[in-house]
Amino acid sequence: MTPRYFAGFLKVLLISALMCAPTVAQELGRTPWGQPNLQGVWDFRTITPMERPANLVDQEFLTDEEAANLDEAARSRIQDLAARPAQRTEIDPSGNVDRGIDGAPGSYNDFWFDRGTSVIATRRTSLVVDPADGRVPGLTAGARQRRDAMAEARKDTGAHEPTPGGWVEDLGPNGLQVRCITGFNSGPPMTPGGYNNNFQLFQTPDTVVLYNEMNHNPRVVPLDGRPEVGLRQWNGESRGYWDGDTLVIETGNFLRETSFMRGGASADLVLTERFTRESANTLRYRVTVKDPTTWTSAWTYEIPMQLNPDPIFEYACHEGNYSMAVILQGARDKEAAAGR
Repeated sequence: MTPRYFAGFLKVLLISALMCAPTVAQELGRTPWGQPNLQGVWDFRTITPMERPANLVDQEFLTDEEAANLDEAARSRIQDLAARPAQRTEIDPSGNVDRGIDGAPGSYNDFWFDRGTSVIATRRTSLVVDPADGRVPGLTAGARQRRDAMAEARKDTGAHEPTPGGWVEDLGPNGLQVRCITGFNSGPPMTPGGYNNNFQLFQTPDTVVLYNEMNHNPRVVPLDGRPEVGLRQWNGESRGYWDGDTLVIETGNFLRETSFMRGGASADLVLTERFTRESANTLRYRVTVKDPTTWTSAWTYEIPMQLNPDPIFEYACHEGNYSMAVILQGARDKEAAAGR
């Protein structure tokens, strides 16, 4: 972040703090300048999957009993893992260091994780709402070829290791996360992940800021109608406007893939995010995804985010990834041992 950009971000935060009157009516209704008040820390963790599970192919919504059973199973899993005696992690048969044996998380102790313990309030069986089958559309032929080629090149390679013979740019679908460039749930767009499923929204009359807890990325979005400049960035270039009481943010001009769908999208990704305050404690987040390089059609998912009374905490990723030298050295040693 450049000094000028950071100074502008601080200015937005200061103006937001000064202009937000502390009355209950304004807090839950509108800002002093008349816009719907969307400000606050919003929690988007949930155990509802992005796509509808195969065993629920014809079921759009869970019953109350099914939802309660899933919530209880999530809580029981956490309790079970917490009660287990300490043991050294053994990598699962696939070689993934993030998965241990017997359902254990692998590289971290389970208390680091915060995936949530409940399905979304609507009880949908998937976050995807369009197409109607709750599934992400199929890949284009080109996208399938690229993914097959990457899978073949990275055969028997761990998720945090470079492709054999590769360097910093060859860390695979997890590369941006391993290098702490983007958070695995911040995208954009935002998707529930293993932990740090929070973002804070700030408003001024002509700007909003989306500040993700992971990796503490601020996305400054003008609302004043200024044209795009065409500068490609990790988080894309965003412009926003109001559609009635809904904040709409359109984002394109991505530098390359982001952490969205584990690096599955391309630089051609175009997003339309819609934020609607449905109640004092609920912010509906609806995203339409268009990437003709990757998917055969556009698709939409939706998350009812919950107001979090706690503040955003520092997410201290390994800044600039000082362990990169160790990752690369380990890869070279592994290759030498294998005679590559």
